[in-house]
Amino acid sequence: MEARAKLRRRAPHDASAALANGGLLVDIRSDAQRSRDGVVPSALFIPRNVLEWRCDPTSPWREPLIADCRGEVIVMCDQGYQSSLAAATLTEMLGQDRVSDLIGGFQAWRSAGLPVEPRCGGEIGDP
Repeated sequence: MEARAKLRRRAPHDASAALANGGLLVDIRSDAQRSRDGVVPSALFIPRNVLEWRCDPTSPWREPLIADCRGEVIVMCDQGYQSSLAAATLTEMLGQDRVSDLIGGFQAWRSAGLPVEPRCGGEIGDP
């Protein structure tokens, strides 16, 4: 995939380490996927259909957590495909050195034994 050729992609444990160093995990999965499978406790939920205008530093509707993030912004979808396309778009706004995506998505994160909890509302970015 051409979009991936330009990305620095993160395996689950590498992504977890990047979060510990000031990174931000952005969950773009649907509400149905999050309800069915759970959530990563520290992830910021931004639906895919509003991702660009919530991450654009010049947008009046930008998400302050993205603008204030000093580490990587790591995009996570369900299996690691949609996040590659989204991350490629975000590199144009935020810079290639600030954006990556999670290889294998949420499913790989959970399979790696990293923290997951049931979705109960109230996650960062939840309406």
